[in-house]
Amino acid sequence: MSELPAPSPTRPLYAGGPTVSSVAWGMWRFAGEDVGLAEARVQAALDAGVTLFDTADIYGPDNGEPFGAAELLLGKVLKRNPALADRMVLATKGGISMGVPYDSSADYLTSAIDASLRRLGVERVALWQIHRPDILTHPAEISRAMEAAHAAGKIGAFGVSNFTAAQVAALAAHSALPVVSTQPEFSPLAIEPLTDGVLDQAVAKGITVLAWSPLGGGRLGDPRDERTLAVARALDAKAEACGVSRAAAAYSWIMAHPSRPIPIVGTQTPARIAEIPDAYRPTWTRAEWYAVLIASRGEPLP
Repeated sequence: MSELPAPSPTRPLYAGGPTVSSVAWGMWRFAGEDVGLAEARVQAALDAGVTLFDTADIYGPDNGEPFGAAELLLGKVLKRNPALADRMVLATKGGISMGVPYDSSADYLTSAIDASLRRLGVERVALWQIHRPDILTHPAEISRAMEAAHAAGKIGAFGVSNFTAAQVAALAAHSALPVVSTQPEFSPLAIEPLTDGVLDQAVAKGITVLAWSPLGGGRLGDPRDERTLAVARALDAKAEACGVSRAAAAYSWIMAHPSRPIPIVGTQTPARIAEIPDAYRPTWTRAEWYAVLIASRGEPLP
């Protein structure tokens, strides 16, 4: 039985953009005051072949820290060891305003980009993403802010996070710049992007997919309900055959889709970060891949 193509460990972040690892490291839980420990985590990711680092200005309050704390911590790491910046491709997000909750007005997006650059201690990020759709801002206003930031050399390109396919299309229709990326929740447990148009649009338009929470918010590591147990068993069958962890099998399952999503790995444990290259080892037959999907659906495919 033929196997699906194995993903390359590297790929362009977007057309004409920098080459990055096909697995990203996410910094949602990147926290604390120990800059040395933070640097060790970054170094572990780089040693594992990761070059794409995804953060956001809102990463902080979820960890009981101030707004912008994760970006600020990374900025301290880069100040302590400037050579690391040359090995990293930085992506960050903005557009969430505490208590608002969403603000994609041109003035706010401009201020958010500037604030992120100050916290990170850099002049430019390769990718800047609108974190959540602000229903009250016209796409033309968003595009105006993105075009200005790009022209000023502050961002290499822009993308979105948690947008529907229709919202991406509306934004693209009013933008002189392409929407180069979309960041949905996508995992063997969160399978909606397979059918809600997000991944189809990515294939049609050449949009890069960054999959957040690829382990189902940690549920795949500690399955407690029948559906999650069934998905875990289906992943374990592949993991055991390939000598990798369940997590590596999950990442490879995500990457097998023709849109070639980039899983954003969130672990902060250096030993688990070191296992990221294992995600490139499994190759799936269609029957094996669909077995995971069927387990997640809880019913046969039509």
